[in-house]
Amino acid sequence: MGDKVDKKTSKLEVKHLTKIFGKKQKAAFEMIKEQKSKTEILEKTGATVGVYDVSFEVNEGEVFVIMGLSGSGKSTLIRLLNRLIEPSSGDIYINGNDIAKMNTEELREVRRHTLNMVFQNFGLFPHKTILENTEFGLELRGVPKEERTERAERALDNSNLLAFKDQYPSQLSGGMQQRVGLARALANDPEILLMDEAFSALDPLIRKEMQDELLDLQEKVHKTIIFITHDLNEALRIGDRIALMKDGQIMQIGTGEEILTKPANDFVREFVEDVDRSKVLTAQNIMIKPLTTAIEVDGPQVALTRMHNEEVSMLMATDRRRQLVGSVTAEAAIEARQKDLPLSEVVDRDVRTVSKDTVITDIMPLIYDSAAPIAVTDDDNRLLGVIIKGRVIEALANTKDDTEVEGGEE
Repeated sequence: MGDKVDKKTSKLEVKHLTKIFGKKQKAAFEMIKEQKSKTEILEKTGATVGVYDVSFEVNEGEVFVIMGLSGSGKSTLIRLLNRLIEPSSGDIYINGNDIAKMNTEELREVRRHTLNMVFQNFGLFPHKTILENTEFGLELRGVPKEERTERAERALDNSNLLAFKDQYPSQLSGGMQQRVGLARALANDPEILLMDEAFSALDPLIRKEMQDELLDLQEKVHKTIIFITHDLNEALRIGDRIALMKDGQIMQIGTGEEILTKPANDFVREFVEDVDRSKVLTAQNIMIKPLTTAIEVDGPQVALTRMHNEEVSMLMATDRRRQLVGSVTAEAAIEARQKDLPLSEVVDRDVRTVSKDTVITDIMPLIYDSAAPIAVTDDDNRLLGVIIKGRVIEALANTKDDTEVEGGEE
């Protein structure tokens, strides 16, 4: 399981949530406790187990993905979160308030201001412009025209759609229509965005673009997002943490890395065994600690001594703030010592860099013909680590057997 969520930043908390459809719910509860299958419970009682004893927390600003195959209960779960479906038992807390116990008016206010849902179908009005579609939720809430136009235009601008505001849905592609649906939800400025299979109706190329769009948008708006999908690669790509469901129950909650390398049971292990790791593992997963020289402080002899002690022929060069400057080879340091030059005069500043979130498939072409390691840097160009060819090859060579050893019983 993933690390326990810090309660100080918890936005949503679900405790022992259960939903059983049908009349013989008591009998179905008893069969669940006896670990009977959903099919057997349906045959014996006529009741369907939608969700059983689900508990989890979601951090503020987190993208929390709920995933599973058809019939796993994921779509039922997301509808329970905003009470489109009434729970059989359990509690749902948003900002510490149990929405399972709210009356109709209180629930309406939560749906207006706190929760907003983006469905698989875009639900755009064909006779309204893109701007009018985006304003629609605000119009229902009675927001004055000037304010709702301003908020809708801001949401469209964040989604790079402002230029299309006077067009109609039929004039836009499927992917752009879905972006309008997302902009409409964001125009309401919800604290929590619920997304139910939002991209699954799109073809693969547009779907990937929408995933990129969502990640870029999240960098700007920092919403708490609960995202439903049946696609593991999509979950791994966009989720900060993932809850994997089967037969109405959560099998494991964790980061993508935790679920891939430490599956909680045989179901999870089989579910993830065919994942293309090169499309999932990132620079952060495979980088190693960089060996550095601070060129504003170190001279050529210090750099050469460090190389000798570490048995390497190159160091990454940084400044006092640990920002990347370039690399220094043994040959360059020897030249600087002979000519009495500072290291800054012999630094090779042509170093390839990637962010810690860059996936291995994007790193491979960079490192293929690179003599130097790839530098991993943050947004301020601070050096976080380096990637060498051996680590890339090692990561790609991880097989099912490796995963079984890491994730098996101790």
